Amino acid sequence: MGNPLDDKRIGFIGAGAMAEALAGALVASGFPKDRLAASDPDPARREVFQTSLGISSSEDNNHAVAESDIVVVAVKPDKVRSILTRLKGDPERPLWISIAAGVTLDRLKAALSASARIVRAMPNTPAQVHAGATGFCPSSTAKEADVEAARALFESVGSVWQAPSEDLLDAVTGVSGSGPAYVFVFIEALADAGVRQGLPRGAAHDLACQTVFGAAKLVIESGMHPAQLKDRVASPGGTTIAGLERLEACGLRGAIFSAVEGATNRSRGLRGPDQPGKGPR
Repeated sequence: MGNPLDDKRIGFIGAGAMAEALAGALVASGFPKDRLAASDPDPARREVFQTSLGISSSEDNNHAVAESDIVVVAVKPDKVRSILTRLKGDPERPLWISIAAGVTLDRLKAALSASARIVRAMPNTPAQVHAGATGFCPSSTAKEADVEAARALFESVGSVWQAPSEDLLDAVTGVSGSGPAYVFVFIEALADAGVRQGLPRGAAHDLACQTVFGAAKLVIESGMHPAQLKDRVASPGGTTIAGLERLEACGLRGAIFSAVEGATNRSRGLRGPDQPGKGPR
């Protein structure tokens, strides 16, 4: 069975880091550069696509749409409606894939067409190193081939999960969309704690990074529940259980619950200034 992206032309409206990660992964896999296009108002971002990736780019968004079979909408949520409503051509022709946080399928349809084929997705920044996690949900008008094309696109930069309902994408935003920032804070804190105990800064940083990477890899590759792996490290009366006691006392678990809830609720309430409701604060 062939790749669902074979013979497809793909355009990116917005040439930011996530679009660069997706386009770069396609190029690295051998996807023809002449079947890719991008648009962005920032000359520096267009230069990255043109020089580093060899992909044609323009300030005009219609350049990314004109001949594309798939259009990836990779702009700020508050810009989506105004950009899409100004596009030329038939909005029912390409498959639209939006990675704009909080912009619902209904809002995308309102800006395009009620019959437009749309996939709403939430990738995360580790996609830049091909270790991303993406949740996505298709519109009712999307075909099976559209779903497989979207899956193939995001699998090029990591793992993919198809949500059974769109409302779960807000929780995806809270867990994996925003999650890297939580992990970055944890790594920073773990390294700082090591420095406080006398480790050289470089050693503390490297040990903290590798520990988080290794722990995640062990969970994924062993197939074991994190609690089982935790128990294997925490021997009776040992150093690890003493550390875990402090984490529980300081409310680490509750803080994570609160962070995910906050990010999820923010995604649910996200609106741009050209849409009804409250805008980003």
